[in-house]
Amino acid sequence: MVAVETRQTVRAQAKWVRSSARKARLVTDLIRGRSVPEARTILAFSKRAVAEDVEKVLRSAIANAESRPDLHWNGDDLVIVAAYANEGPTLKRHRARARGRVGRILKRSCHITLELAPSPAALAAAASAAAAPKRQRAPKQTEEPATTETETAETPAEETESES
Repeated sequence: MVAVETRQTVRAQAKWVRSSARKARLVTDLIRGRSVPEARTILAFSKRAVAEDVEKVLRSAIANAESRPDLHWNGDDLVIVAAYANEGPTLKRHRARARGRVGRILKRSCHITLELAPSPAALAAAASAAAAPKRQRAPKQTEEPATTETETAETPAEETESES
């Protein structure tokens, strides 16, 4: 029997992005498998217009991961495990051409999806922190505190009783 490792992932999706899926795939291929800080750097310096849309989806996925109460993930400890752009609906438009003909214009769109998961290093650190024994407080000491000199000196009332 083969052991299957299940990883919890967080997903974000942008639908009906006004760019062709082919152009969006060029950008998503660059960031797939990268850490979040590295992907942000790549997207910030990309010259392609669809990189802004992919960056918005990445920010949304990070916010989704940080807002889930059952997962205690930091945005910088995440890795992009899946990044893809599927075709969306195509708007068909026409433009008048010479001699009564028409030219077809296809306005394409796409759906961009990103999935994030914690990096293996972050998972190992969390597992070692959970396995480490928790610090326990030392038991309280029940010894009486040492008396000071003012407490040991007899009061004048006690002196008169002891003299008599």
